[in-house]
Amino acid sequence: MPDNQSVTHESFQMLLGWLDANVESAGEKYEKIRGRLIRLFVRRGCHEAELLADRTIDRVISKVALIRDSYVGEPEVYFYGVAQKVHLEWLRSQKREREATFIDLTAEPHNEDAEFDCLQSCLEKLPADARDLILEYYRDEKRAKIERRRRLAARLGVSIGALQIKASRLRGRLAACVGDCVKEKAA
Repeated sequence: MPDNQSVTHESFQMLLGWLDANVESAGEKYEKIRGRLIRLFVRRGCHEAELLADRTIDRVISKVALIRDSYVGEPEVYFYGVAQKVHLEWLRSQKREREATFIDLTAEPHNEDAEFDCLQSCLEKLPADARDLILEYYRDEKRAKIERRRRLAARLGVSIGALQIKASRLRGRLAACVGDCVKEKAA
């Protein structure tokens, strides 16, 4: 989902002017909208929530000159409409990536021992704090897991959403490492 549009100072100022005539109030509205977009994407399971929020804002900025005079209603609602489109594009790209990396499990026997060994090896390659975070994040089940994650987020001084993003990124790195390792062992 590449967005090749660049945001200029003038276009950003135009966006702020559309949000509110008062510069301070416009800045506060911008930050509020961006925060809500990030939370929206996190709730929808997007591990790239900040990137998608920024992409949404960039798209709105590219259209603000065309819509500012004719748009009726709160600008925040327009952002959410654009966010819906950005989310659908992201889902399609995730699906394409999954399909591109699909491994036909019927082609060769599934070796859980090799996967476990590779997981151990990949965990050891992570920095200690990242390894501790991912192990702590996936420990326990049901209510205990939820409580553990709340305590972990509080200890790290981040929100639950930010913790989810960190864990998702680490899980992605681990999955790639394990996949590479298993391929090497199979070769």
